[in-house]
Amino acid sequence: MEWLEIAVRIPFAGIELVSELFRELGAGGVVIEDPAVVLSYAARTHPEEWAVSPETLKQDSPVVKGYLPVEEGQNKLEKLYAALNRLSLSPVPEVSIRKLLDEDWANTWKQYYKPVHVGRRIVIKPSWEHYRAVEDELVIELDPGMAFGCGSHPTTFLCLKLLEKYIRGGERVYDVGTGTGILAVAAAALGAGRVVAVDQDPCACRVAVENVDRNRAAGIVQVVQGNLLDEINGGAHLVVCNIIADVIIGLAPAAAAVLVPGGFLIASGIIRPRADEVGNALSMAGLDICERLEEGEWTALVAEKS
Repeated sequence: MEWLEIAVRIPFAGIELVSELFRELGAGGVVIEDPAVVLSYAARTHPEEWAVSPETLKQDSPVVKGYLPVEEGQNKLEKLYAALNRLSLSPVPEVSIRKLLDEDWANTWKQYYKPVHVGRRIVIKPSWEHYRAVEDELVIELDPGMAFGCGSHPTTFLCLKLLEKYIRGGERVYDVGTGTGILAVAAAALGAGRVVAVDQDPCACRVAVENVDRNRAAGIVQVVQGNLLDEINGGAHLVVCNIIADVIIGLAPAAAAVLVPGGFLIASGIIRPRADEVGNALSMAGLDICERLEEGEWTALVAEKS
């Protein structure tokens, strides 16, 4: 299948706005690339290959990429340009477009995608990389395909650290907006009893199923195509969602409804200036904020149902 990759370079404050524009246009996926995050991680973990100065890390703005089938994308570009003009961002967003096949998208990640150590035990390993595990490490093998979430972005990193802390064993977990299935597979590896991974994108669901199978987690993880918590019946001990602030705010009442008393919501994908707004929405839904983690400009919140 042929796709249009539409890349919008913007100031950090415009990330959520542009991400939401792509969702409204029906993008088959939205990915946020922060060059400073990628390069600082690469320099930290592979210093012999990536010598990066602090000045370099400050130069590049984030990029939000949306993926649309070619036959649809051409017709929606005008709407995107008009919407970007209405946002009045400064500096003006830079837009670049290219065509990709499914397999091309995956290959563009490989130059940066190396094994990632998260928390005390978790290692995220791309399927094409060799890694020798040490005692007590949980190695999760992943191939992003045309879906999103590979462990190195701060929002995913925060979720993984919090899953490691809050999963004690036997929980029923809902992973909302699963993407590659990375959080669902991690929850299973950490000892969750049952995991339901939900995404509305059929491509993401296919990739998630492949990664679940790759990690021998099919007996624990069920991948469901659907919108947010619409397909969920309740009884969750933990809900994890790595999305954006507006979606989390809208999701808060439904998350509170599906959680059992004493259950937790882990919410990430929140830019720091909006963390209090999201926290207020969770509180209004009857959830008590019990932890806040930050990584760069990103925030993750943990809220408990009393």
